[in-house]
Amino acid sequence: MKNKVLVVEDQFIEANNLRMVLQLAGYQVCTIARSVKEALEIMDAEHPDLVLLDIFLQGSQTGIDLARMLKKQNIPFIYLSANSDKETFGLAKQTTPYGFLVKPFREKDVLAMLDIAANLHDEHLALARKPASHMVPAILKKAANNFGMIGKSQLLKDITRYITIAASADSPVLILGESGTGKEVVAGAIHENSARKEKPLIVVDCAALSPTLIESELFGHERGSFTGATDKRTGKFEQAAGGTIFLDEIGEMPIEIQSKLLRVLQEKEICPIGGVRKKVNVRIVAATNRNLEEEVSAGRFRLDLYYRLYVFPIQLPPLRERKADIILIAEHYLQVIAAKNNKAITGFTDKVKKALLDYSWPGNIRELINLIERSVLFCEGGLINDIAIPVFKQVKVADGNQIKTFTENERDHIIEALARCDWKLYGQGGAAEILQINASTLKSRMKKLGISKQFN
Repeated sequence: MKNKVLVVEDQFIEANNLRMVLQLAGYQVCTIARSVKEALEIMDAEHPDLVLLDIFLQGSQTGIDLARMLKKQNIPFIYLSANSDKETFGLAKQTTPYGFLVKPFREKDVLAMLDIAANLHDEHLALARKPASHMVPAILKKAANNFGMIGKSQLLKDITRYITIAASADSPVLILGESGTGKEVVAGAIHENSARKEKPLIVVDCAALSPTLIESELFGHERGSFTGATDKRTGKFEQAAGGTIFLDEIGEMPIEIQSKLLRVLQEKEICPIGGVRKKVNVRIVAATNRNLEEEVSAGRFRLDLYYRLYVFPIQLPPLRERKADIILIAEHYLQVIAAKNNKAITGFTDKVKKALLDYSWPGNIRELINLIERSVLFCEGGLINDIAIPVFKQVKVADGNQIKTFTENERDHIIEALARCDWKLYGQGGAAEILQINASTLKSRMKKLGISKQFN
């Protein structure tokens, strides 16, 4: 039997629609509550397993107040939300809900979110009941190989659990993390272990798309729809039909295109330039290294789109927080790269291992792989006994005790790298290679920091 659900919503039409959706899907539904006081009384009498919780309710208390009580009682909850402001959303996130559902509700989104919440809660209960030596939930057995990711840290185990749950659902996924943490690898693992694995996985680097062509790239265009449109183009969403589209660096997407993406999420349809609207069956997985809440606050990212994407977020930790994995990752890629270059290198000296562990890895796994590759190429013996760990200048001090901000130092560091390579951005010896980041990411950081000069 499915879980018993309590709906806490003060708008009768929305609450009643939710009740009908849940009952038709086989859920038991408690009496509708319109305030925190009513919800507490119903909880005592009817004992719900899960709560759908609006943020703004009748009375002086909010859904966030009730969420804190639910958390203490270990009752899972999902927020029902309209377009709340950034501050309200931040407070809601602090209560660690199992998800957000955005009004107006789509039946498939509601049911998928309930499945995700139930799976997460069951797993958390299983982990809490079992002693550490026996913590092997079924969901971890499916991810025994960490989906090809290297390591043994608890943080990596958490990522594999989330991948497994996300793969079993069909809701949007938002992958968050610094550059080089493996967001595309996680997106690929979700697709390859989902029911859509026989269909395409289409990868779109939003930062690399021209602002003038991005709409055509994503949604396609008809022949003659604009000057230069000599042929019909099938957009990325249609190319991903039945499968998954991975929108990498979605924080770089122009604001005018975000509204069109919102329609895809809400209505499951696209409109090619010069064409007619058409339905699409595609799952959206998005990723960004930006703080989207700051982007929303600055007016560069739509709050309603953020809510739509923030159904199942996966936060990837930086490599510096995965100390237990660093040497394992380094040894794995040492074997791969050494074999590729026909070199008999078996490992690292203790001195090199210590250097790898002591470094902060601002470029994360991508930086580590690049460093291992260079070390293999220069190594002449059976062990790597020297490694060119980057050395960054100390933070500059100005006007006595006044130090530069992180942004100021980042800007200076990028300008210095560009100056060293005569402002060459791409290719061998370019600034992107020196800084060990993706060229499109570098270009977007330069744009945000106001760095501009004609590139070679």
